[in-house]
Amino acid sequence: METRLSVNINKIATLRNARGGNMPDVVKCALDCERFGAQGITVHPRPDERHIRRQDVLDLKPLLTTEFNIEGNPKEPFNQLVLSVLPAQVTLVPDAENAITSNAGWDTVTHKEYLKKVCKMFKEAGIRVSIFVDPVEEMIKNAADCGCDRVELYTEAYAKNYHSNREQAIEPYYKAAVAAGQCGLGLNAGHDLNLDNLRYFAQTIPGLLEVSIGHALICDALYLGLENTIRAYRRELR
Repeated sequence: METRLSVNINKIATLRNARGGNMPDVVKCALDCERFGAQGITVHPRPDERHIRRQDVLDLKPLLTTEFNIEGNPKEPFNQLVLSVLPAQVTLVPDAENAITSNAGWDTVTHKEYLKKVCKMFKEAGIRVSIFVDPVEEMIKNAADCGCDRVELYTEAYAKNYHSNREQAIEPYYKAAVAAGQCGLGLNAGHDLNLDNLRYFAQTIPGLLEVSIGHALICDALYLGLENTIRAYRRELR
């Protein structure tokens, strides 16, 4: 089974916001990503709207034909935005408002009761729920207790150590994937995956359903073009 590619378009919005106006057009870029082979679109609307804005999310929903994944910290007004849009998937990420990017998974033991309430709220609305976690078996088992459908493995450590010792770098992720399968959870992954390290990860990790990739993919598109880049990432996942 081929792992699905969801393209995170945050960096497209960052480029637009740097200059003002509507160039590049975030909605058009998302639709082009789908046309070029992306099997999903991911956005991460932050409170300060540093990249994706609330209006972008509202504009995208009626036009996308692939799976729409909205990720973020489940606080207000994020929760109401998700419930108003009803994406295919919401990914719960414990990022601080001043964080440059996501930098840790949930402590699903400490925050279990809170996550239970959030998972219940979104699932009752018909939204698939994924919890962003580090590759730690205990965190995955407790994520399952929260009532989520999937976990997304935070892959920064794998990417950082890939070139020095890829077997050692991937070992905790393999164990985490096995634990997820034993708990009946679907498995996603994301953060710093790129054309160098993606194929080995996808071939080694059992049950990997989806990867969400943004920063590296957009960087590659500067040299290869967006269409060629998406096709290249899809080839790595096959």
